[in-house]
Amino acid sequence: MTVHFIGAGPGAADLLTLRAARLIAAAPVCLYAGALVPVEVLDHCPPGARLVDTANLTLDEIVAELLAAHEAGHAVARLHSGDPSVFSAMAEQMRRLDALGVPYDVTPGVPAFAAAAASLKRELTVPGVGQTVVLTRTAARATPMPPGEDLESLGRTGSTLVLHLAVQRITEVVADLLPHYGPDCPVAVVARASREDELVLRGTLADIAGQVLDAGVRRTAIIVVGRVLAAEGFVDSHLYSAARCRS
Repeated sequence: MTVHFIGAGPGAADLLTLRAARLIAAAPVCLYAGALVPVEVLDHCPPGARLVDTANLTLDEIVAELLAAHEAGHAVARLHSGDPSVFSAMAEQMRRLDALGVPYDVTPGVPAFAAAAASLKRELTVPGVGQTVVLTRTAARATPMPPGEDLESLGRTGSTLVLHLAVQRITEVVADLLPHYGPDCPVAVVARASREDELVLRGTLADIAGQVLDAGVRRTAIIVVGRVLAAEGFVDSHLYSAARCRS
């Protein structure tokens, strides 16, 4: 049977896609990260489904669960928070399944950065202000970053930066970016985006670290850095311009 890698969205249960809900409802086995996937999403599982919280499992243990379900003829809903194409560790699971000959597919989900932008009521690509968005993270307690992808290097681009898994290092993040963006550069931190206990902090590189530390934000947060967060007097997009040829 098929393993369905499913993006469970950023947290709000009603941001689950229709396809995701349908696949979950048809899978007698569901693997999910208990700390990140809301319990309401699991309500879509069929009665009697085997529910496996992967929060404390190793990669070997997770793959063993997927393989056992496959060999028993059961479809598996493998839930990842946000969208599984970004920082989900899905690739290493798929590599193992390829070696085992276990079929799988992928259903996208609403990514956390999109939910954060929605909460901020901001477009991350604004004409004449910022047209490039870099999704990245820091490497303090995770796999080292590849050469050239450290914050100092990425900061030289001046692009809008969206940082996952980095709020615990907010002081270091600010120090790395200050030389390139300046102390007045707008910054926002959105913790638990889309959830009932969502927290939004807005500031600049000069004061955002203090806000984060005062609020005690330590995880499940997105950091957005860039002038697009305060853009006001920008030109209208050519997309809807009366001068644009539509033939």
